[in-house]
Amino acid sequence: MQLGIIGLARSGKTTVFNAVTRGSAQVGAYSSASSPNVGVVSVPDERVDRLAAIYHPKKTTYATIQYVDFPAAGESFGKGEGPAGKFVNELGRMDALIHVVRAFADDAVPHPETNLDPHRDIATMDLELAFADLTIIERRLQRLETEIRSMKAGEREHLQRTHDLLVRMKAALEAEVPVREQSLGPDDWKLLEGSQFLTARPLLLLVNIGEEDLPRRAALEEELGVRYRAPGRDVAVFSGKFEMELNDLNEDEAAEFRAAAGVSESGMNSAIRMSYSLLGLISFLTAGPDECRAWTVEAGATAPEAAGKIHSDLRRGFIRAEVIRYTDLVACGSEAEARKRGLLRTEGKQYLVQDGDVLNILFNV
Repeated sequence: MQLGIIGLARSGKTTVFNAVTRGSAQVGAYSSASSPNVGVVSVPDERVDRLAAIYHPKKTTYATIQYVDFPAAGESFGKGEGPAGKFVNELGRMDALIHVVRAFADDAVPHPETNLDPHRDIATMDLELAFADLTIIERRLQRLETEIRSMKAGEREHLQRTHDLLVRMKAALEAEVPVREQSLGPDDWKLLEGSQFLTARPLLLLVNIGEEDLPRRAALEEELGVRYRAPGRDVAVFSGKFEMELNDLNEDEAAEFRAAAGVSESGMNSAIRMSYSLLGLISFLTAGPDECRAWTVEAGATAPEAAGKIHSDLRRGFIRAEVIRYTDLVACGSEAEARKRGLLRTEGKQYLVQDGDVLNILFNV
């Protein structure tokens, strides 16, 4: 899973990146960077730890998330030049985007627009993402119109349908409706195959506050959520500088500082939890003497689709899955005891995997 971090200049997005990934990327004056910062985070999962205590495996593996911190576009924002210019194609390959919105005051880091206004900055980024998609649509429409004119009437149907769809999408974007909120069905997405629209990506608005506002964090999150939450778009309030500074402390000291500030969980855990929720992801588990591991799939994935995450051969030759709920396995203390109590069940190809399922895939190729 790849999540792209974007934001206006001096929004603190690289500070947020460091806080979430425990990284040490240079902050400030990052607009001119030639490549994004990349950090991989292991998803903390106490279920994997508990299973490892039962099986004593040779290897313990957690699910991972890759965060990609893209340089800000600096002065080009608000002038219709698109987000981070040359990075648009890379942004389109992200599974979701995190827009870091500045809501902290710091005289040493003046806002490019001189005054703080998170609502203005959110609108600016929305405009730029929409502009990038409109550019893609307009270029494709030009190519399609040229191709359609050169074809016989009976051969134009497929291209004409794609053309008409893009015209509708263009009108919706111009009416400030992002692609993720447009009514596109499976057949529409087949026509759009290969397209990477930025406003189709799930988007997390991460409002970056100062430490002095942490006591108001929950209230701010609720207030902003009412205004900005929508299908495929969520809102969170976060203090990047506060969380980055805590990375230098041990877990007990960091927890003490968070408690004093009224923060219930680490910034990294919070960002991961929200990322999973935004993308509609769950984790299933595999366990044995060789490895205990968490795997990530979309909610609603079938057992063969989950098996394919482990290895393509398991999906291709899928016979059935042996399933134990994590809580049942831990309560029993062993797979043998769970089987004895009738808590291990066999599921077929139509079974929808649940978060916390411990799976053993039976297959034949």
